[in-house]
Formats: sequence, C-alpha cells, structure tokens
Amino acid sequence: MLTIIFFVALIGVVWKMFVFGLKATWGIAKLICTVILLPVILIGLVCAGLLYIAFPVLIIVGIVMIIKGAAKV
Repeated sequence: MLTIIFFVALIGVVWKMFVFGLKATWGIAKLICTVILLPVILIGLVCAGLLYIAFPVLIIVGIVMIIKGAAKV
C-alpha cells in the first residue's frame, strides 16, 4: 500500500516538474525572440534595403508593446 502511494506521489511530482519545464522553456523562448531575433530581423531588413517592410513591422511591434505594458498596470 505504501508503494502505491509513493508511485502516485512520484507521478504527481514528475508531472509538476514537466509542466514547470514547459513554462520555463516558453518564457525563455519568448525572451530570446523578443530581445535577439526581432532586432536582428529588423537590421537585416534595413541592410537589404527593405525599409518599407521594416518600418511598419517596427511600428506594429511598438504599438503592441505599449498596449501590453499598459495592460499590466
């Protein structure tokens, strides 16, 4: 009986750690995309002469960040 309780608790702990790992991975992926990938893509667009695409993307991202920041307050 004690063994069954141990395995049930072990499965619960492993599940919680799995969910925590997914949430941490998603957070790190969002941070990397926001801090590293987006500026690199925008710089690449400017260097390639695609300013007409880079400026609207920059404006849209800026508006989304302003709205997202205002929603947290």
